[in-house]
Amino acid sequence: MNTNLNLCDAELVSLFLNGHKDAFAKLLNRHKAKVFTSIYVIVKDRYLAEDLFQETFIKALRLLQEGKYNEDGKFLPWIVRVARNMAIDHIRKNKRHPHIVTESGSPIFSSMKFAETDAESIHIGNEESAMVRRLISKLPEEQRDVLVMRHFADMSFKEIAESTGVSINTALGRMRYALINLRKLLEKHNSAYEANLYTTGNHSVGIQREQAKPK
Repeated sequence: MNTNLNLCDAELVSLFLNGHKDAFAKLLNRHKAKVFTSIYVIVKDRYLAEDLFQETFIKALRLLQEGKYNEDGKFLPWIVRVARNMAIDHIRKNKRHPHIVTESGSPIFSSMKFAETDAESIHIGNEESAMVRRLISKLPEEQRDVLVMRHFADMSFKEIAESTGVSINTALGRMRYALINLRKLLEKHNSAYEANLYTTGNHSVGIQREQAKPK
């Protein structure tokens, strides 16, 4: 089957799923510029973007083979979303200490000090950074993506809007709710930590008192 004909994306996907492997190469060549750009605007590094571009199409190939493509023929928005998620995940996992601020300009994690003057402070900083990532991962996907692009990838709201295909106002709104929900998650985390610390402390005191009793 000659897939170099002027076939639409849906037809090429169908051909690929029916065993015509060269149909996927046609899809890749057709959309590689837009897919690469969607990655590059987030990571801002050509070599990294090229690596993630390759990983994107490997993942897309696997998802197609596993029957996880159900976009009604809308291949380009689907593959761009896969690419964007790859870039966002890379930034979120590899930028160690994000500086996340509220609308008023005050840092959400104001109590965190990421000093790296000795091994102990590096260890503490790494633990806190991991906690930040865990909390961010709990946000709704649209809010998480905007927050990562803004505070991890240092993208402007115009760039975020263009990357996600929404208006600037929508991107701003998602950012606002992301910060609100992230602060709630942080407060919940801190409350649980303090409760655990209090419980552990009381238990330790009880042990000490038990040991101090005269025989």
